[in-house]
Amino acid sequence: MNTFLPQLTNLRSAAFTQALQHKLNNKTKPLGSLGRLESLALQIGEILGTDRPVLQDPQMVVFAGDHGLVARGVSAFPQDVSWQMVENFLAGGAAVSVFSRLNGIALTVVDCGVNHDFLVGLPAGSQRPGLQVCKVAGGEHGTADSSEQPAMTAAQCQQAIQNGMSLVKTLPGNALLLGEMGIGNTSAASLLLSRLAGLDIEVCTGAGTGLDAPAVQRKTAVLREVLARHPDAKAPLDALAALGGFEIATMMGAVMQAAHERRVIVVDGFIASSAVLVAHALQPLVLQRCVFAHRSGERGHEFMLQHLGVQALLDLGLRLGEGSGGALAWPLLTAACAMLRDMASFESAGVSEKAEAAKV
Repeated sequence: MNTFLPQLTNLRSAAFTQALQHKLNNKTKPLGSLGRLESLALQIGEILGTDRPVLQDPQMVVFAGDHGLVARGVSAFPQDVSWQMVENFLAGGAAVSVFSRLNGIALTVVDCGVNHDFLVGLPAGSQRPGLQVCKVAGGEHGTADSSEQPAMTAAQCQQAIQNGMSLVKTLPGNALLLGEMGIGNTSAASLLLSRLAGLDIEVCTGAGTGLDAPAVQRKTAVLREVLARHPDAKAPLDALAALGGFEIATMMGAVMQAAHERRVIVVDGFIASSAVLVAHALQPLVLQRCVFAHRSGERGHEFMLQHLGVQALLDLGLRLGEGSGGALAWPLLTAACAMLRDMASFESAGVSEKAEAAKV
């Protein structure tokens, strides 16, 4: 079923990595003194294949979709909030809109299957600035209720993935920042984490949009039902179809295409990481291209990061989603590139390495 996905190659060349590390080690600073910024610079250099990296035309893409499982009361917010927040993104009023604008990041919202018509009243063929409508056939109103049937058919899942791949092919630049919107999508991410990482659903389930403790317990019980209904959905794409969402599947396709094109992929929080979780289960080399922006306050995200064996850049207690954490982390990526590209070496600056070393 996954033969339509691009096959990723190993980016790492021992000689090139050694050359990058040598360049970092000879900057005018004590060895390793810029800490994780140095490993970030090394990773970006490897992704882009240069020791003078420049991040060009960064693209924040917010993938939006609705979930039939919301009918089971797994969210504190009604489903209508999904489309209302999409309108807020388009109007420039959401957190991700503000942070993207602040950092010069282009923002596109993708309707992967929101239960709303954003083009109603417009002439046929019309488009709205900043919006891409990529609804999946038969899923115009969101996924099915996964407590009763698979969230998506296999064909719908594949179409959503291909929509994400096709979208990335149209985007300029060499960096993709992942965002999402969809009431109920923390449930889908929790289900994917439980199934693909082999963790009990209680460990994976958090407050989402703000549930209190008894409501989290009820949500956990519903998600346990969902897992029991789909015991055979164990392979990555089977799990994605049975348990996931249109926005997560579309985002997974975007991740795979961006990885294939050697774009820097900036992963936001729990939901965005769940798309990478599926991609990783299919092709682990995807992680070479991924920078994890922050560790979310959503309970399952810490376990997801642990399962992937990655460390996030920031830990600010964020749990908004939207891509907000990716936009906030963006200046660290540009700083890492500038340091690798522009910071003087001991030789070029005429600084004694012994004098710098004495500061340690």
